[in-house]
Amino acid sequence: MVKAQLQKLIEQVATEHDLPERVVERALKNAIITAIRKEKKIRDELEVEFTDEGIKVYVVRRKGNKKFKFPLDISPEDLNRLAAYAAKEEFYKELERAEQERGYLEFKELEGEIVYGIVRKVLENGDVIVDLGRIDAILPKREQLPTDNFKTGDKVKALLLEVRKRRGEPVLILSRTHPNFLRKLLEQEVPEIKEGLVEIKAVARIPGERAKVAVEAKEMKMDPVGIVVGLKGMRIQKVSEELGGEKIDVIRWSDDIAELIKRALAPAHPEKIKLFPYEKRAEVAVPEEELSLAIGKKGINVKLASKLTGWHIDVLSTKDFEKLEELRKKEDEGQTS
Repeated sequence: MVKAQLQKLIEQVATEHDLPERVVERALKNAIITAIRKEKKIRDELEVEFTDEGIKVYVVRRKGNKKFKFPLDISPEDLNRLAAYAAKEEFYKELERAEQERGYLEFKELEGEIVYGIVRKVLENGDVIVDLGRIDAILPKREQLPTDNFKTGDKVKALLLEVRKRRGEPVLILSRTHPNFLRKLLEQEVPEIKEGLVEIKAVARIPGERAKVAVEAKEMKMDPVGIVVGLKGMRIQKVSEELGGEKIDVIRWSDDIAELIKRALAPAHPEKIKLFPYEKRAEVAVPEEELSLAIGKKGINVKLASKLTGWHIDVLSTKDFEKLEELRKKEDEGQTS
């Protein structure tokens, strides 16, 4: 086969498989090399060139940064036979690898974004195989919401959490529990976030139960909380529904950590706060009647506030907070006397 014939074959296959011609050419060359190695039991590095005279194969030797090529001792008849075999037997395996590689690279660029798919299969362990069109992804049981109950044929919206390779094949991992899934859903629902007028500063979630989101407006006169929540709560409600009814608290960000902690503990209304910067810990006083509200059911409210701010938060009643302060004061006076 001369170069013109090979080029015609490459163009035809590239069109059929929607692949770049250079990828198809590389796949064909790799297929020929594989066929020669199998037949001739060669372990050396080989290189294939397509010329006007036909196919040329070289043995490659490397010395430092230099590469030396020597023509492989193989008859034209053998070479044509092996090339024809390769085109039939090995070429499409190489093409499949090329298509997988393209799929890997395309989805690698989408890592961290929301993707859409259809449930192809639900495994016994609860993991879900999701068809994303050209490639399948895995939505592990641990990355599903407690309310998720997928069946074959269901539509799925999820975060493309990770794209990696396993034994040369692309593996796509999805998540519906990651904080960034909530972040991306809000970006989709609130145009002002996409436009950069409102920024999501922090997100904390207990998937399927509750979440807290801290937002900041680029202009002081804007109300970032109202913008994100939407008229009559319509925007945040849509996001909540996608998350199986997960309750979402939206608060206004503050660079003042004490103020941020107070806001993060909403719907409670802290009265006093004491910071321990070296421990990255805060003691917060709330009215006795709001103690359970500040802590939340199963400690969820204070846990989320801690995640959102990055500080450990101890919630006390105002009475206990003052007693503790008085005790510390006495201890300090005792040490100085």
